[in-house]
Amino acid sequence: MQTYTIESLDNEGRGIARRDGKTIFIDGALTGETVTASVYRKKPSYENANVQNILHESSQRVMPQCVNFGRCGGCSMQHLDARAQVAAKQRVLEDNLWHIGKVAAEQMLSPIHGPTWGYRRRARMTARYVLKKGGSLIGFHEKKSSFVTDMSSCEVLLPRISRLLPLLRELVGKLSIRERLPQVEVACGDTVDVLVLRVLEPPSEADKDLLKVFADAHGVHLYLQPKGPETAHPFWPPQSADLFYTLPEFNVKMPFFPTEFTQVNHDINRVLVHRALALLAPQAGERIADMFCGIGNFSLPIARSGAHVTGIEGSTSLVKRAAENAAYNGLSDEVQYRMMNLFEIDADAFATLCTSGCFDRMLIDPPRDGAAELVKALKIAPPRRIVYVSCNSATLARDASMLVHEQGYVLSAAGVVNMFPHTAHVESIAVFDRPDTT
Repeated sequence: MQTYTIESLDNEGRGIARRDGKTIFIDGALTGETVTASVYRKKPSYENANVQNILHESSQRVMPQCVNFGRCGGCSMQHLDARAQVAAKQRVLEDNLWHIGKVAAEQMLSPIHGPTWGYRRRARMTARYVLKKGGSLIGFHEKKSSFVTDMSSCEVLLPRISRLLPLLRELVGKLSIRERLPQVEVACGDTVDVLVLRVLEPPSEADKDLLKVFADAHGVHLYLQPKGPETAHPFWPPQSADLFYTLPEFNVKMPFFPTEFTQVNHDINRVLVHRALALLAPQAGERIADMFCGIGNFSLPIARSGAHVTGIEGSTSLVKRAAENAAYNGLSDEVQYRMMNLFEIDADAFATLCTSGCFDRMLIDPPRDGAAELVKALKIAPPRRIVYVSCNSATLARDASMLVHEQGYVLSAAGVVNMFPHTAHVESIAVFDRPDTT
């Protein structure tokens, strides 16, 4: 074992040290610490190691709250003070903007953060029957492994869902299809909790009786999913769950299907929507585009401003859901939804969206791959302001480079959104303005 001094944290929350011209990434080490570590992977330019002993401890080190930390791959930063986690993510955002995009924000926004425990309302957990472990396991994968963590609680799940884990393990272990049930998906709304069981063969009649008793006893809705996400359907109770979340500031109620994408952290999502709209500043009568609109998380609040909103999404089912949500909230006249693959959009396709006039402002909220093709297509009719919500600061930085260096935008502001406390996941928001139109 070697002794190392930790210089900083990388994008995955690992300590960074240097030795003999190599970068050493050390799991479990924090900035400023002196540690001993054992190397488990050697490459020509870098090595990976696990911390063994902490010789000098950081003042920001805290005791992890979860007994699974270190084995479970769900969290990587529970040993770092929550406020320091946010600061580290802000540095990751700034570093990526500069080193990847060669841009710097004129203003760094104050971070959005909130509850750090019991925040997670969505999760997809692996289920596996392991006789040597005493039965069925349900949880996240172990760190750097395909094995399932032997867990009976989870500190980032809603407490009522965490308490169900040992009972759920017991239930699955009793089913005849326990070896044909590989996944449990959690979807919690404001008033209802749904568990979606991925089943590779139908449950027996005895299985059905066990499932019904469990659902009734614990007040959850059970769905069965035989194939893809669209095949999930109510099992017990037999009627569809009234699954929704609310955005009270905008008088919006958002019904959603258990396998549809929604943010895992509803508290932070409310703050994020508030900030996004404050930065977008939509005005009555303006034309606003919501790109990668999903089920309407941003477009429906934007429509409350009196602006005319066009939501674009690549999934037929999500476009249908968004339109239903607009009707449910009485906003069908203010917002329209269209299906378009924004990963393949070009200038001609974008022009078809502008037949009624150019967009004054635009919100972009893409998946991790970012919005490179969309950004390129904007050249023919660039909106004067873009608010970009990102779940991958590296692709945000790449797209920011194109907007600033190729299309003349100014990166007016940027900041982090701590959507996933105790993980290295960096959610962020950025504002781009055309200086000749603001």
